[in-house]
Amino acid sequence: MLSGKNRLGFHQVYESIRETCQATGRFPHAVSLLAVSKNQGDKEIVPLLKAGQRWFGENRVQEAAAKWPKLREQYPGLRLHLIAPLQTNKIRQTLELFDVIESVDRPSLVLKLAKEWENPKRITTKLLIQVNTGREPQKSGVLPEDLPALVDLCQRFSLPLTGLMGIPPVDDDPAPHFQLLADLAHYYNLPDLSMGMSGDYPIAIAHGATWVRVGKALWAS
Repeated sequence: MLSGKNRLGFHQVYESIRETCQATGRFPHAVSLLAVSKNQGDKEIVPLLKAGQRWFGENRVQEAAAKWPKLREQYPGLRLHLIAPLQTNKIRQTLELFDVIESVDRPSLVLKLAKEWENPKRITTKLLIQVNTGREPQKSGVLPEDLPALVDLCQRFSLPLTGLMGIPPVDDDPAPHFQLLADLAHYYNLPDLSMGMSGDYPIAIAHGATWVRVGKALWAS
């Protein structure tokens, strides 16, 4: 059982996802909750693990390395997504720790990832390309017109590219951004779509999200 501040936020988010899927004609199992656990410690995370949550998103490699290896031993099936920009000097550590990297955004990063895949050690991490649909200069992500070249580069090295990720501008209607991302994923036959956060994940689900990244709403007081 969840207790304290976790109880309301966690179950409300799950129920909201289920209701939104029902309202938009989607199967609930087609959308997965990615619990954004940055700045959350064991006290906040363990109740969700005990309740069955297994997918978590982290922003910082060092923070994730400090808290998740021990929890992996205790909770089988736990999966981690890196949802923030990846520094090239942390690639090896990231591949050892994370199951999905959602923030591939530039050719230089793809080339360095490709070198790691040449290593005889088996790598199972999947990759998503982050697309800057709002063309915000302060935000990571490849511009839509540069996406074809980046997809081609990933495919040239046979990297496990499975989808796209996006974060709409805060002051924009998110729906057109989600639709653009969904159209691009469909065009490239990429099944995974990580889009939608605490304030707009129902809209993202309506536009085809397969992952919704929820933090604030999940740990609501």
